[in-house]
Amino acid sequence: MITIRNLGLQDYAQTLEKMRAFTAARTDQTEDEIWVLQHNPVFTQGQAGKPEHLLNPDNIPVVQSDRGGQVTYHGPGQLIIYLLIDIKRLKLGVRQLVDLIEQSIIGLLTDYGIDSRARKDAPGVYVNDSKIAALGLRIRKGCSYHGLSLNIDMDLKPFGKINPCGMEGLEVTQMSAFGINGDISEIEQQLLKKLTECLYNDAEA
Repeated sequence: MITIRNLGLQDYAQTLEKMRAFTAARTDQTEDEIWVLQHNPVFTQGQAGKPEHLLNPDNIPVVQSDRGGQVTYHGPGQLIIYLLIDIKRLKLGVRQLVDLIEQSIIGLLTDYGIDSRARKDAPGVYVNDSKIAALGLRIRKGCSYHGLSLNIDMDLKPFGKINPCGMEGLEVTQMSAFGINGDISEIEQQLLKKLTECLYNDAEA
């Protein structure tokens, strides 16, 4: 079983603490949860994050995170999905989980007529050489938290204040750049359907 929670616009640091607390308290019987939300403007620095990738944060807060990866930006108009999943129970490896997330996003974008791909050298989803979705996970006690961010219709300028994901000169794009101006909740529902089908059907297969 899985519980999906739609949390609206949330502060990053508070959400991070809630994810940690949920994961620390869960048992073998705890249902998996998927949290769907957006964040107030924030730069988040992953565990391997290097300060030189923060070029000019200005007045946007920087929060140290315990996810994998380097620095990224979150803000309104970007869909965030956090996967609080017992991957041990689902018999999924971390690489398999990353692949399933990426393929779900690629499938969603294909439905909207956007040709995208994953890269083995840099997790996430790319349109040509521009990043449209980012991934960052943490595994604790065989359970995942953190998840994905998909750029839908947001202000991309803050990405110019960092080296996104630690990659100098990396261009960032979003669905609205390809004429997709639909309701974010509609995109959210379609991506959730693909994610849950991938995660749970694959696990049962």
